[in-house]
Amino acid sequence: MSEFLAGAGVLIAAGASAAAILLPPSRRRSLAMLVAIVLFPVLILGDQWHTAQIVDLRHDTGRIVALLAIAAAAIGGLAYGFRRWPLLLPLAIVFALPFRVPLEAGGDTANLLVPLYLVIAAGVAAVAVRDWGARAGGFGGSWLPRILAAVVVLYALQTLYSEDFSKGLQNVCFFLVPFTVAYSLLSDVRWDKRLLTLVLAVVGVEATAFVLIGSVEYLSRDLFWNDQVIRSNEFHTYFRVNSVFWDPNVYGRYLSLVAVLATAALLWVRDRREFALLTALLGLLWIGLAETFSQSSYIALLGGLAVLAAIRWSLRWTLAAVAVGAVGAVLVVLLAGGSEITTDRLNVDLSGRGNLVSGGVDLFAERPLWGYGSGSFQEAYRDHRENKDAPVTISHTEPVTILAEQGLIGLALYAALLLVALWTMATGVRGPPAGADAARPAVLAAFVALLIHTLAYAGFYEDPITWVLLAVGVSLAGPAVRDPA
Repeated sequence: MSEFLAGAGVLIAAGASAAAILLPPSRRRSLAMLVAIVLFPVLILGDQWHTAQIVDLRHDTGRIVALLAIAAAAIGGLAYGFRRWPLLLPLAIVFALPFRVPLEAGGDTANLLVPLYLVIAAGVAAVAVRDWGARAGGFGGSWLPRILAAVVVLYALQTLYSEDFSKGLQNVCFFLVPFTVAYSLLSDVRWDKRLLTLVLAVVGVEATAFVLIGSVEYLSRDLFWNDQVIRSNEFHTYFRVNSVFWDPNVYGRYLSLVAVLATAALLWVRDRREFALLTALLGLLWIGLAETFSQSSYIALLGGLAVLAAIRWSLRWTLAAVAVGAVGAVLVVLLAGGSEITTDRLNVDLSGRGNLVSGGVDLFAERPLWGYGSGSFQEAYRDHRENKDAPVTISHTEPVTILAEQGLIGLALYAALLLVALWTMATGVRGPPAGADAARPAVLAAFVALLIHTLAYAGFYEDPITWVLLAVGVSLAGPAVRDPA
């Protein structure tokens, strides 16, 4: 596929997904979602047409037919279920969030969110059938969907001059487009107490299973996958697990978010049986987190717990405790080991992230307004740094990534999104929670925890949990908050 056609396709897919979250339920919105969900695999296929994986697949007609048949059957079956029992759609999306499927071809492996993509496609089919006869409407008045739409369109535009166009295209197609459609699907949902309780049950059961799998890995000293983590464990005095996740830090992120949700429920629960179940779940989650050795996940969890403490008890005392804890943590990091504090030592302690931050800032200084283009950090870092063979070239700090790739334009949209999202989720949340409103502190705290984790490990836009929390948070906020005008 020529870069011109690919670029045009990326813009069309991004525009369609943006329209999907701006339009109310109608035939036009259904058409926009269908266009977005059909275009993204086509664009990926065209971009990767000559890679070893696709070449190997192209020569195996039987395998292609089998995969298409399985996908069609799965989408059709799920769509029927969602159409008949609408409650299943949000539960299926939440259930599918953690799972990546390793697809092997031509000697290479790609870990893709295939179950989530199938659920989203089935959701689009079900909603299209439901809304096909609905009257067309104008664009909605809420600010958050408008900013999200602008984020997606800007990212697509900035792939056109990216130093790594293929990476930018993949980020649009694998993450932004399907997650935007998922946001649109979840925005239709009525998030009542029953559904929210079921969601907590789903993530609680999943997290318990993941911890059990991770504990088996820890006790057996044997991981299921990710050769890089397996090799690193051979050289460390500690052993990190990743359970069904590819990365121990992403596994830790998931556990920390579930722990925040469970703690929020625990703080306001009245039934003794539920209290006991939530307490047991939190104990298991702490065991799982300890086995990941993920400092970023610990910090994210503490950030989420701080938000809950501020809502449940006192904002003033929580801020004081956070300030004291932050000072103490900095002192421990700086003084541990007794050796001289140097930039090189800090960079080693941060696993090379100091160089990544400084390199990202250098890239931003060279192109401060528009950056090097979407998805370009790794390529630009290698091309514009003195050390061409740097072992780590993927940024782990979301604002630095945005500054280097998208410049001040991208950072302004990122900041606007965070401000509007936090304002929407936090307005009126200090009142006595009742019914579905009891979930608002949990969603706010989980979003803050996720935000903190992305400051240390990036992946804000690329994590589907971000989009789910935004959709649920806006839906729970109520019309008065969603439409301040």
